[in-house]
Parts: sequence; C-alpha cells; structure tokens
Amino acid sequence: MEKLTYEEAYELVKKEIHKALTKSPRIINEYLTHLSASQGKMIRAVSVLISAGDGEGKINPGAVQAAAAIEIIHLASLVHDDVIDNADLRRGQETLQKKYGKRTAVICGDYLLSLALKMVSAIPEGKKYLDMRLSDYISRLCLGELLQHINNKNLDLTVFDYIKIISGKTAALFEASFLAGALLGDYSPEEVKKYKKIGNYIGLIFQLQDDCLDFDKTVETARKPVQSDYEQGVITLPLIHALERLPEFRKKASNNAIVRDDINQAVEEAGGLGYTRQIIDRYYEKAERYINKLDTTWEKRMRIASIVRMAAGIKEEA
Repeated sequence: MEKLTYEEAYELVKKEIHKALTKSPRIINEYLTHLSASQGKMIRAVSVLISAGDGEGKINPGAVQAAAAIEIIHLASLVHDDVIDNADLRRGQETLQKKYGKRTAVICGDYLLSLALKMVSAIPEGKKYLDMRLSDYISRLCLGELLQHINNKNLDLTVFDYIKIISGKTAALFEASFLAGALLGDYSPEEVKKYKKIGNYIGLIFQLQDDCLDFDKTVETARKPVQSDYEQGVITLPLIHALERLPEFRKKASNNAIVRDDINQAVEEAGGLGYTRQIIDRYYEKAERYINKLDTTWEKRMRIASIVRMAAGIKEEA
C-alpha cells in the first residue's frame, strides 16, 4: 500500500474521526455528532503520525487508523471525566453530560471505547495491532483515573504518588501514540523503546502544564473550567508542594477551612507553580535526550521536539 505524506495522513485522520462520530447508529448519532462539533489540537494523533514517518517523512496508511483510534479513546476519557467532574464546558462548548445527562454521557463514552478498538483492529498489519497493546493502555488510563479518585482530598499525597497517577491517566495515551507510530514505522525494538520513553515524558509534561493552567488561566482562554481541581477533590502538584512547605496551611486544609483564595495564596507563597515548572523542565530535558538518540533525520527530531514544546505550552516562533 502506498505511503502517505504527513498532510494527507492528517486530513484522513480528521475524516476518519468525523465519519466515526457522525455516521454512527441513529440511536446514538445525535450525541456523538454533538461531540464532533469541536475538535482539540489532536496532539496524540499528530504524535502517531510523526513517529510513524520514515526517512522521507512518508507514513504507513495504517497509522491513520491508529491515530484516529487513540483520539477517540482520548475523547471517551474526556466524556467520562466531565461526568465525574460535573463539568459544564469542554473545548469551548457545552459538555455531553450537561446537555444530555450523565447516564447518556457514560454510555456514549463506553461506546466510543468500543468504536476505537474496532477502528484500530482494521489496521492490515495484524501483528503490529497486537504489539500496540491498546487495550492495556486503556486499562492504564482507567486505573490512573481510579487512583486519582481514590486519592481525592488526600492531603498526604506525595510527589511520587502523584506522578504515578498521571503516568496512567495522562501519560499512558501519549506513550501509546508514540508506540503505535514507531511500530507502524517499522523501527527496531531498541528504537521503539526510545519512542515510548519520549511519549511518556510528553504525557507527564502535558499534565503538569495543565496543572499550572488551573491556577493562571481564565475560563475564556482555557476553554474549560479553571480553578476547579481542588473543588473536585483533585490534589495537583502545585498544591502538594504548598502542603509540604506550609504547615499552617496544611493544618487549615485538614480542618476543611480553606477556600480557593487560600489555595491560590498558599501556592504562590510556597512557589508551587515554580516548583511544578522545574519538574516540567526535568522531563523536558529527558525527552530531549531521547529525541537526540533517535536514529532518524534532523527534520523528524525537530518535529518531535515541537510536540514536546506544545505539551509544555511553549509557543512556536513565527
């Protein structure tokens, strides 16, 4: 089968996702069509496609199905997240649970997971499909979410515990994206391991950067609820740092006597955002080291590096 340019593959991924959401069975079509009205940056799909590129940047067509499937899995996780968080807004529009109710949203999220597995199973190279272990990554995603839920309001949560949580709930799908791309790019097992590492670091960076956004973005710029993590019981790294550094604040939090302004003030006083960005920088450096070790072209390394910058919220120079 003839390979695709990146531009061709990217357009096909968008079409695959749109078709999957808008050509669904009539009973669920209205709900999934609502989801198709807004698309994110498709950073995971981009990761699959760039990783799959050969020395000339050409891409195995199977990467289209893999990229679309991983984006659908991500969308399913967002639908479920919005139910858990009782969120009203996602990507600038009304959430599925807000518009149609929680039960409908949960069932639609489940349907999306089945749709993704069906999509990725259509990849002609059967062994590569099995080697992607996508069902294992879905399990990691679910267990990460469950671990976060179990630790809701846990003021004793350590940095190590938190990294373990986000390694599942966010980093797993990024790792899956780079793994899928590397497998479909026919890279050696040694190279595949490097791509997996890069994906994992990007996922950690992405989540930690999102933790910072909860403190310094507005609803209008973030296009989703902000300053809401603690209200949902979620303890993130900036807050963990403040709890570790400020005994009086921790005591007040233990007595359920804090409001959002207290959290913002404590995080600022303890340097929680600065600390979190230091951790981001560490993972950024690790990702860069693995990118430089890749047996590929300079152009491809630069494209992967641009994904790292995007995850870290670094704007590309014009």
